[in-house]
Amino acid sequence: MILVTGGCGFIGANFVLDWINIVKEPVIVLDKLTYAGNINNLDSLRHSPELIFIKGDINDPPLVESILTQHRPRAMLNFAAESHVDRSIRKPDDFIHTNINGTFCLLENARQYWQHLSGNEKEAFRFLQVSTDEVYGSLTAQDPAFSETTPYHPKNPYSASKAAADHLVSAFHHTYGMPTLITNCSNNYGPYQFPEKLIPLLILNALQNKPLFIYGDGLQIRDWLYVKDHCEGIRKVLADSPIGETFNIGGNFEKTNLEVVHTVCNILDQLKPAKHSYKTLITHIEDRPGHDRRYAIDSKKIQTKLNWQPTETFESGIRKTIQWYLDNLAWFDTLKNNNHYQNWINSHYKESAT
Repeated sequence: MILVTGGCGFIGANFVLDWINIVKEPVIVLDKLTYAGNINNLDSLRHSPELIFIKGDINDPPLVESILTQHRPRAMLNFAAESHVDRSIRKPDDFIHTNINGTFCLLENARQYWQHLSGNEKEAFRFLQVSTDEVYGSLTAQDPAFSETTPYHPKNPYSASKAAADHLVSAFHHTYGMPTLITNCSNNYGPYQFPEKLIPLLILNALQNKPLFIYGDGLQIRDWLYVKDHCEGIRKVLADSPIGETFNIGGNFEKTNLEVVHTVCNILDQLKPAKHSYKTLITHIEDRPGHDRRYAIDSKKIQTKLNWQPTETFESGIRKTIQWYLDNLAWFDTLKNNNHYQNWINSHYKESAT
């Protein structure tokens, strides 16, 4: 079996669902169930004997040690992270605690566990860190896309905390010989994404006839990756990569935020028409402090070495995503009634718009 931390979050939940459905290997999910961790994301596996769920913190060394000792996983995949840039600007200490200290706690427990393994078990063990392209910083329109050799240059507390975690993972490999792997992905979208991020927030606000907020001129560029393509890439890295490697996983679809908003509105106009086009709700607000202008991922390494490439175009993936949210409005409803979520949305966007 494998251990997945943060397995009730957006990417982690999609990974667990696909892993059990495709690989059919048992998974231990360790998740603290913070505001973005939703146990209902794994509801289809509620009665599955292949899922073991443990509520807990990756910063709890005795808990992590007991899980490793009792279940003896062959791999650990760390999806657990605070991941919203806006929140990191307001309250960076949560990001230091989870993304840096939490990763260290996992690494140190994994190191002790791995060192006491022997034979094939020791040879097969892997620790995979799921990271982000934001650790590389920002690109101009003329810059080449981020590659695995691009120097780290994070620009906000979130990306800095993820960069620090990646450095710890790399250091544990080079210092202790730990069998680690790192993946750096571009902007994910798809089912189960908490609606503080751009695409699900657009969908939710549009359906409620609320403003569709765009930071600044909306010309910030992101490379968009459908989450299930990302999960397939992680499976490839875990299965086939030599230890100590880093792989960038990108969708190869660069879009401005404004293009994304217009695409979402166009598809909603087709699938859920209202009296007026959803584009009438578009509202520009003050730009985010230190907003990175462009991210772009060069995925040639994983494509050539591991034979992975995305199967979804942005157009096909975003249509599937919007249809999923329309088909699962009850999932949205639980969040609309969540005071923690509503307080964040109301305070953050009210201040940004003034």
